[in-house]
Amino acid sequence: MHPKEFKKTKNGTGRLTHLSLPNSELFMGIDFSDNARINEIIATHESFILYPSKHAINLSRQNPLATKSLHVKKPMAIFLIDSTWACSLKMMRESQNLHGLSHISFDATKRSEFKIKEQPSPYCLSTIESALRVLELLTQWQIETIAPAQLETFLTPFHAMVEYQLKRIAHLRT
Repeated sequence: MHPKEFKKTKNGTGRLTHLSLPNSELFMGIDFSDNARINEIIATHESFILYPSKHAINLSRQNPLATKSLHVKKPMAIFLIDSTWACSLKMMRESQNLHGLSHISFDATKRSEFKIKEQPSPYCLSTIESALRVLELLTQWQIETIAPAQLETFLTPFHAMVEYQLKRIAHLRT
């Protein structure tokens, strides 16, 4: 998580994502090259980073583990960058340890419900919306086994935060 996002308590979807995923970890910074815990995760897991690129494995079309010739099964880890697009570019550039990770992406099929923040393009999603889409696709590929009811309620805290912010904005305008 970029330090600027870490300081945002009013609309931190990265923090909501972390709180919604019991086995997640939250790291704050710009350059994670020397972060011992991140390097440990990379060394002990089949690690990916959710980041669009021309070489990204598109989860909407392909099982991410199908491209790996693994004889030893390691647990899967997916790194999510919670930041603006401009700041995420810097984080990717600075964090040498992330350069070797396979990128994953997905086809966004619906617009963001983050009504209080303008996205750079219509199908850019917030961190928590992106996490949900990844979980749905990993469940579809039978990599995750998440109950449909859990997926359906995953965005409940996000929706509550957005509604609260919209009410506050409306109240300030009156």
